[in-house]
Amino acid sequence: VQLQAFGGGLVQAGDSLRLSCAASGRTAHSYAMGWFRQAPGTERAFVGAISWSGGSTSYSDSVKGRFTISRDNAKNTVYLQMNSLKFEDTAVYYCAAGPWPKPHRYWGQGTLVTVSS
Repeated sequence: VQLQAFGGGLVQAGDSLRLSCAASGRTAHSYAMGWFRQAPGTERAFVGAISWSGGSTSYSDSVKGRFTISRDNAKNTVYLQMNSLKFEDTAVYYCAAGPWPKPHRYWGQGTLVTVSS
């Protein structure tokens, strides 16, 4: 499974941003998909995940209520809609695929999100 994330950028606190992750490979659609992030000097942390069907989602407490994960299996793409962004959301965001509930078997390259305060 190959993953490619894009959509990062520089935004102001309170703004919204949507990340996308395109998956390819024969079995890509059968995996849960997730987002992780890594801020400078910290370990990579779970952000959220969505089951292969899209029927189940989970989020870290730090983003619950602000971030939404969705997927379009016809396009083999998963999205991370980020609203009410905070300075502390600044990080490199990685998409991943694998077994539910913490999919991290396959990784894409990161995309940088910078939130200015």
